[in-house]
Amino acid sequence: MINPAEQVLLGADMPEGSAKTWDELHQEGMGPTQEAFLNLVRETKETKHYCPDVIWGNLQTPEYVRAMLTLVVDFLETPRDIEAGVRARTARAELFGKDGRTYRTLLGEQSLRSNIGGTDVMRGQLSRILESFALPGVTLGIIPSRTQLHVFPGNSFGIFDGKRVEVELFGGAPTYTDDAQVQRYQKAFSLLERSAVYGEDAKAVVRAELAALGSPG
Repeated sequence: MINPAEQVLLGADMPEGSAKTWDELHQEGMGPTQEAFLNLVRETKETKHYCPDVIWGNLQTPEYVRAMLTLVVDFLETPRDIEAGVRARTARAELFGKDGRTYRTLLGEQSLRSNIGGTDVMRGQLSRILESFALPGVTLGIIPSRTQLHVFPGNSFGIFDGKRVEVELFGGAPTYTDDAQVQRYQKAFSLLERSAVYGEDAKAVVRAELAALGSPG
């Protein structure tokens, strides 16, 4: 029996009980999984997202997405419809600046260093991050690796309209909708924000990592 708190919202017009878990969608491929998440993003007006080790999905370049989804498919041994997943994930960027959506996003400095796809992919991805500070509705903070933390780092998670939390794990992707769990993640996000830097200070961290990659060969 599917726990309602672990169901995926596939659209407001979907009948009750027809939703699928993330694990079930993964077995169908990256296309269905990323389309389902795109629907969730479309229906959300206020997003908070924390990514300690990889770049937030909404800011990923197509090349980074392709490399990331390839790693996921190889690990989970699921259908290799990589390009369908790339199209759906990169479509999230089209929502920036529309309908008053806001995004409070925290990236750990390690996310700028984790080598997904090779140096050329990372060079393009970091350049994209620098551009992202000017995106409408986006508040982007970087948590430097040497800054003092006020809560243990934990896993990547997103909070959607203050009502739903998605957590990213190797073994499944839990969804929480009960108030106690949502408030716990709200508290964690607030504590993580205290360690972040913004504006020019944040850009300086990204530029340092970009410089460390060197010039294109």
